[in-house]
Amino acid sequence: MYMIFPLTAFVSCSVSKNGVNENTGATKDLIANNLVVVRGRASEKDNLPQNSIASLKEAIKQKCTGSEFDVRMTTNDSLNINPRPKFNNLEIAKTNYTNVEALRLSTGEEDSPTGAGWNLVWSDEFNYNGLPDSSKWSYETGGNGWGNNELEYYTEKDTSNAIVKEGHLMIIARKQHKENRKYTSARLVTKNKADFKYGRIEVRAKVPAAAGTWPAIWMLGSNIEEVGWPACGEIDIMEHRGIELNKIFGTLHYPGHFGGNGNGKTINIPTATTQFHKYVLEWSASEINIFVDNQLYQTVKNDSTIPFNHKFFILLNLAIGGNFGGKVDPSFSTDAMVVDYVRVFQK
Repeated sequence: MYMIFPLTAFVSCSVSKNGVNENTGATKDLIANNLVVVRGRASEKDNLPQNSIASLKEAIKQKCTGSEFDVRMTTNDSLNINPRPKFNNLEIAKTNYTNVEALRLSTGEEDSPTGAGWNLVWSDEFNYNGLPDSSKWSYETGGNGWGNNELEYYTEKDTSNAIVKEGHLMIIARKQHKENRKYTSARLVTKNKADFKYGRIEVRAKVPAAAGTWPAIWMLGSNIEEVGWPACGEIDIMEHRGIELNKIFGTLHYPGHFGGNGNGKTINIPTATTQFHKYVLEWSASEINIFVDNQLYQTVKNDSTIPFNHKFFILLNLAIGGNFGGKVDPSFSTDAMVVDYVRVFQK
């Protein structure tokens, strides 16, 4: 959610103008005399509010610093409280108030999961640059087809296939020979670093459009090495294929329902390849629900007869071709799945 308002409260905290920290007692005059666009959160490490006005109030109460709450000025002197220099690829310091105000977030206080009793327990906000955070993500590598006749080779620690920049993780598939494969890409996992039993998994992402691309946001049972697949269970929070644009798949795989016989549903999201959307799993001992944004489209009753009552880890990958991805566009050169954040909440 965004808020635009003339802020008259007197505030004395450290802010940054155009990304440069400035400690100043004149902050109250700067804020009081300008329109303000508020986005973002205060401090994650203290579990402070994660949305707009609540975040701003908490930042003021906590005597925020620039590293917690950055303020950037547009060309016509509106203040943007936003931790990133760009918003939706628009450089705040080089645009004007009207253009920034028109960009609305897809999430906000009215639908914040913390308002429904969820507590944030793990996340990657991708607010850094370079390779994905190695304390959170590992790579699964190789070009063995992955049981689906996929065409890519998954690389390791290669920024041409997995890179964090401008506040987003980009998983990039390329037409590039690697060993016995014609394409390269990346497959990131939290295996042996973070796994979860029940909760709300929320990933905000934009999917690629090229024919033959097959992005996925999914989970596997952490016991896969002991019991194998599909006995470990698989939860596909989001799959998409470029040969069937904007059709999102949410599927569970387990004994009796796996592969082409998975327990799945679909939903059409007309802007899946052009805008960010929230792909969400809400999972408990009694029910498994899959959403896009606030639209629930897949529900499976959970009980002891299916393997969804133990810990699972998260996977993010972009496959090329294969049984599900289908025929690759002969002119394909590169495309990407762009991820804004990954968040895990529990009650």
